[in-house]
Amino acid sequence: MSLENLVRIGSIKSEPFDAGEFQGLVTAGINRLKDAENTTLSPESRFTLAYDASHSFSLAALRRTGYRPANNRYIVFQCLQNTLGLGPEVWRVLNDGHRRRNAAEYEGDWEASESVVKDLVMATKSVLAALEALPPPEGS
Repeated sequence: MSLENLVRIGSIKSEPFDAGEFQGLVTAGINRLKDAENTTLSPESRFTLAYDASHSFSLAALRRTGYRPANNRYIVFQCLQNTLGLGPEVWRVLNDGHRRRNAAEYEGDWEASESVVKDLVMATKSVLAALEALPPPEGS
């Protein structure tokens, strides 16, 4: 679904790009991703850090196009096809991460195995690589 269609149905809203916000999201994502790779931390902590990094990068990609989520934070993952050209092999892992994050946060149901963390870190690195491959955003 195109970003314009997502605006029409109320999933995202138009908002002017802000270079400072964009850079802050990317920087926060990089720091969290680095920490998520620290194997001395628990899998639960690493999962949370990797999820937060993936969300920061995905939100930065959406903000770069002049949009922001209207209600649901997971929409940034579903927009990755439009914002960064990433396919389902990436955004499905991130959507699953969102589902697991909600189960942990709202139901106390942690499913943060080493393989889940590894998959989430790899998908997050794919988002960062695609973001870094883009030309500098206008206004930055």
